Amino acid sequence: MTHSLKPSLPPNVQGILWMTLSMAAFALEDLFVKRAVQALPLSEVLVLCGLGGALVFAVLAWGQGVRLLQPVARSRLMAGRALFELVGRLFYALAIALTPLSTTTAILQATPVLVVLGGSLFFHERVGWRRWVAVGVGLLGVLIVLRPGAGDFSALSLLAVVGMIGFAGRDLASRAVPPALGTLHLGVFGFLTLALAGALYALGRPAAWTLPTAEALALLAGAVGVGTLAYAALMKAMRTGDLATVTPFRYTRLLFGLTVGALVFGERVDAAMVAGCLVIVAAGLLIAWDNALARRRLIPL
Repeated sequence: MTHSLKPSLPPNVQGILWMTLSMAAFALEDLFVKRAVQALPLSEVLVLCGLGGALVFAVLAWGQGVRLLQPVARSRLMAGRALFELVGRLFYALAIALTPLSTTTAILQATPVLVVLGGSLFFHERVGWRRWVAVGVGLLGVLIVLRPGAGDFSALSLLAVVGMIGFAGRDLASRAVPPALGTLHLGVFGFLTLALAGALYALGRPAAWTLPTAEALALLAGAVGVGTLAYAALMKAMRTGDLATVTPFRYTRLLFGLTVGALVFGERVDAAMVAGCLVIVAAGLLIAWDNALARRRLIPL
């Protein structure tokens, strides 16, 4: 006698759990990378993590019989997506290595706001006044976090801003990625781009690579392990449940990132940082709320 297995949780709950798991794993990946660059050159960390992650996804693809070398992978669209991902990964890695993790994490949360702005500018999507307000509020939140006019402003924080722009461009390009390219394809290409970013950084800032110690290898393995888990969980989250319900839980990364920064690296989270984070989160929630209303055809986009 056979029984059909049905999920015990509603799709939206499953999507929320996948998204939360993904954000926690990304925060841990940042932790491992920040620790690893204290023992190894940044270029070496990026190349080894990139090759390790690509190998994990390639093995998974081989085990599932997925053909990685699809003709559409050589299109101009994928080349543009790779360029944006290269910029995002390189500058975000630099921000992790050189600036407080809490600040970097906070700035990254404005990515969805830029995606909405880019959708209007480059894809001619209709954006209502609520979303324009959200875009402005989100950018204001980034300025509060950066505090460009304050005495403790660090120009290095702009590395995270450039990384955020790169990731937003990658997400915009991903909208047009052909269905033939799935999670495993994008995982392989994404981590290979990370390795390429490390190689290019090595050309600009040559540093002698060293044989990793056992501790450094453990940190690299941890970064690869949680990095691939984070990416896979994110893809699962985006394909489970309602997008407007699941997406706002991206902001749980703020909680995880700030916690890691404070507890592990002793970073100070002041009132301005908290205020900026709340403003960014409010902007993202406003976009999600507006999207939910539009989906229900209660208001025009």
